[in-house]
Amino acid sequence: MRPSLQTLTLGCSKNRVDTEHILSQLEGHYEIIPEDARPGYCDVFLLNTCGFIGDAKEESIAAILEAVGRKQRGETGKVVVFGCLSQRYNTEMPELIPEVDAWFGAIDFDPMLEYLGVIPDSARSTSRFLTTPGHYAFLKISEGCDRRCSYCAIPFIRGRHRSVPMEELVAEAGLLAAKGVKELVIIAQDTTYYGLDLYRRRALAELLGKLSEVDGIEWIRIHYSYPADFPDDVLDQMARNPKICRYMDIPLQHISDKVLANMHRNVDGAWTRALIARMREKVPGVVLRTTMIVGHPGEGPKEFRELLDFVKEARFERLGAFRYSEEEGTFGAGHFEDSVSDRTKQRRLDRLMELQKGISLDFNRSRVGSVCRVIVDSYSDGMLVCRSEYESPEVDGEIFVRYDGPEDPSLLTGKFITVKITGADEYDLTAELI
Repeated sequence: MRPSLQTLTLGCSKNRVDTEHILSQLEGHYEIIPEDARPGYCDVFLLNTCGFIGDAKEESIAAILEAVGRKQRGETGKVVVFGCLSQRYNTEMPELIPEVDAWFGAIDFDPMLEYLGVIPDSARSTSRFLTTPGHYAFLKISEGCDRRCSYCAIPFIRGRHRSVPMEELVAEAGLLAAKGVKELVIIAQDTTYYGLDLYRRRALAELLGKLSEVDGIEWIRIHYSYPADFPDDVLDQMARNPKICRYMDIPLQHISDKVLANMHRNVDGAWTRALIARMREKVPGVVLRTTMIVGHPGEGPKEFRELLDFVKEARFERLGAFRYSEEEGTFGAGHFEDSVSDRTKQRRLDRLMELQKGISLDFNRSRVGSVCRVIVDSYSDGMLVCRSEYESPEVDGEIFVRYDGPEDPSLLTGKFITVKITGADEYDLTAELI
């Protein structure tokens, strides 16, 4: 009888892809228990951690302590921890929580596989054990980052930027499509940097074209695009290729020249505004998702007002934000005073997100009466839970469609249907089946 293994993945979707590659190697050697399964005994509890900012580190440590508690209660055998937190604090964490059986990093997983009794199989390097619903998957096109944003710890956690060869990504996409995946979400620390190390050019647009030729893949959406030196051929591809969703995730972080300079973002406010205008001109109807940081050193009341004015002006359809967290080892921690109080950071965050709620509501209301193609993610309480090309999985709102048709609704999961939008709130929409 095979031993049982359960995972918990914290942090971003890039971590999820790591977990899925690891599970592909472990599949056949272990009985894999789904992450969302009811708590029960497992022989190995495998925890993938995040160490990006303060809140994420606290969440990871709390999850490790809970896993140790499970071990002490006899609910699991070994507790094995890997990922960004243990990579970043590879000497401190084993001393802090010695009850963990083994610690591993975030880059080379072969030692962890060997610890678990599995010989790494290079033939499975493009295989995945999906932990997402079977119709969509994240595709990580590179690892690491060459940027040196002053607030970010990723470069010294994950190392230099390393693109995955195009042929491997196309092969991986083909395997995912064979499993039933219809939607690929392109991710990396910086997707627009893709190819510079391998091909001496930005090759994201070329990669998108090759991925769109994979049979079975119908939607491709782009996340984590850095604004500096943004490759316009990506916009050209999006404008002409029907498989590329008119959706772009581009974390801008701020608009103030002073704050952007302190962040080492390699752009200024004028460049940012021009890029947003170019995106909307080249890809009519594009939905833009961005992220902002409040309370970064250099952000006073004037700079924060400038940020609010920019958000009012740009009217991003999707916007998330978080408070600046001083991270040891970063340029910011060594050169700037974290002078904005936690109370002020939270007040600014609340104000920014309250502004965005109104913008998001206006956008959603503008869609009422329109007809669109959606993919069905799930069925619950008489409703099909869907998304259009304008909603990315796990981070955006959803479209709820009442369904009382003759077909078993569970059979509709992963299928495309056409709906008419009938209602809207700040985040979600309602629709009727056409």
